[in-house]
Amino acid sequence: MASAEIVTIGTEILLGHLVDTNSVHIARELADHGVDVYAKHSVGDNADRLAAMLEGVLERAGGAICTGGLGPTVDDLTKDAVARTVHKPLVLHEPSLRAIEERFRQFGRPMAENNVRQAYLPDGCIVFDNPHGTAPGFVALRDDGKFVACMPGVPREMKPMLAEKLIPWLVQRFGLRQAIYTRTLHVVGIGESDLDRRVEDLFRTLENPKIAMLAHGGRVDVKVMAKADSPERAAALIDPVAAELRKRIGAAWYGDDDTTLAGAIVQALAARGLTLGTAESCTGGAIADEIVAVPGASAVFRGAIVAYSNEVKIALLDVPERTLATAGAVSEETAVAMARGARARLGADVVLATTGIAGPGGGTPEKPVGLVWFALALGDGEIETRRLTFPGSRADIRERATVAALSLIWRRLERDVQAATSTP
Repeated sequence: MASAEIVTIGTEILLGHLVDTNSVHIARELADHGVDVYAKHSVGDNADRLAAMLEGVLERAGGAICTGGLGPTVDDLTKDAVARTVHKPLVLHEPSLRAIEERFRQFGRPMAENNVRQAYLPDGCIVFDNPHGTAPGFVALRDDGKFVACMPGVPREMKPMLAEKLIPWLVQRFGLRQAIYTRTLHVVGIGESDLDRRVEDLFRTLENPKIAMLAHGGRVDVKVMAKADSPERAAALIDPVAAELRKRIGAAWYGDDDTTLAGAIVQALAARGLTLGTAESCTGGAIADEIVAVPGASAVFRGAIVAYSNEVKIALLDVPERTLATAGAVSEETAVAMARGARARLGADVVLATTGIAGPGGGTPEKPVGLVWFALALGDGEIETRRLTFPGSRADIRERATVAALSLIWRRLERDVQAATSTP
């Protein structure tokens, strides 16, 4: 079984000056080709620490896949640490030196003496030429067969080397025939702990496929991952597990893979012949923005009224001045009035209204920062309201309120469908 750990190298990563996108790309590519990734690490430009890290990696996994630290400067120490780890000396690789010299001729610049350092590689390694830069990549093998693969840290150099050189080498060396296929089920409206309770036995007992959960932005993703030698065989493993998960999740499941919550809502509204409108204060049009990002939204979306000030709430949504004076702009009464006004003005079947305190100021003990009132009107029926308080920054609160609003719409649509289908 092919296994590896990913090591990104560079003090700038540890200081937060550079965002590590390489490890994400590498992990995805390795999974797609059947390599088990045990862990990811970041190490600064320190040969002793890197050598210690690599020693530990090779104790746990079949190899280390590294990016960064292959440049010509004194802080580019990756090769020194790798040579120590595999117990091989650094030697001049003449073909790499000639390739570096040719690159500088193409640049029309003289090559600095320190660029010669880039052509010193662990003795006996497999060398990957780099037509996109000066630093060659390589795979250094320890006598026990464990390996350390090194690629440049610059993404535009690393990505083609990974795809064209390292992945083919891994496939050939380890006879890789299987890949890891993933289906992601999207869930909204129930928390991670509740979802965990519903699927705990599957998480503990399943081996192929496995399941995992990821909570983010008011939603939870359930990933079903199968190792197989073809998409068809992977689907045969994933399908029954996904069906069981959907059964346990119920109406909180809104789609798989590329399906967005807004996309699921647009599809559900179209299927039911319903239209949608929004009346937004604290969310400032973010709910409408999510909806109109969906292709085909024009078939169901009537429009949005962003009524931030009390004057606009009165003028465009007919919110009574008395309601604002007695209950306040952030209140259940105002949210209900906004929903009623939007339904009348927009002529939509479904209307969602929001009013809240996004902060950082403006909160009180009775109405703290993060408080948002929602009102959902469907047809001429009773208006459903909800009070939620969200933590975080102003941007966090607005984002969470937007997801909560979409969740309310989705759960109401699904609840009505379930009620209709259960009626004798």
